[in-house]
Amino acid sequence: MNCCRAQALDTEFGKKIAAMNLRQYRRRGPSKTTRLLLSALRAEGVVGRTLLDIGGGVGAISHELLRSDLAHATSVDAAGAYIEAARSEAERQGHLDRLSLHQGDFVELAGDIRPADIVTLDRVICCYPDMPALVGASVAHAGHVYGLVYPRNAWWTRLGVRMINLVFRIRRHSFRTFIHSPEAVDALVVARGFQLRFRRLTGVWQVVVYART
Repeated sequence: MNCCRAQALDTEFGKKIAAMNLRQYRRRGPSKTTRLLLSALRAEGVVGRTLLDIGGGVGAISHELLRSDLAHATSVDAAGAYIEAARSEAERQGHLDRLSLHQGDFVELAGDIRPADIVTLDRVICCYPDMPALVGASVAHAGHVYGLVYPRNAWWTRLGVRMINLVFRIRRHSFRTFIHSPEAVDALVVARGFQLRFRRLTGVWQVVVYART
């Protein structure tokens, strides 16, 4: 990701969006797909483990698993507003001392980020043009479990993404969304010694969890 791409993410997910997402999280908790991901992660075991949440947003996954006796969470996000929202919520919930926050493109920061037992990317690879680089770098950081939420590769999701990107183009906004091949994602993760443990299709999204063999 170049600096223009990082700036586009920081602009697209600014203070207003971060504040709205934080209010929604405080009122209603995690989204449906995030709850499915959390349930699958807990089934693999989270007590005493560490988490790396890439594109963590307001920190929903980190906050929920820290309350489930996760030892420590690290959240990386390109948007500064999300980093501040996650910090504010961690302080409110009383576990800021067990949460590390990093702003930037994970692919560029990967060398400075410690591996974790659990790595998650919740609605993240659809915001990244170079899926192999992001999945490759992130799965290399996963010790035991790797979890993803990303769009299904169907004709109607592809059409929806084209329409969304047309709106961004008309607005002269450099941000884009992407549909990536599930088969290509699977191949990259399995090549790292993981096997599929959970897959659920729900609306536009698919929730997928792998565990190391």
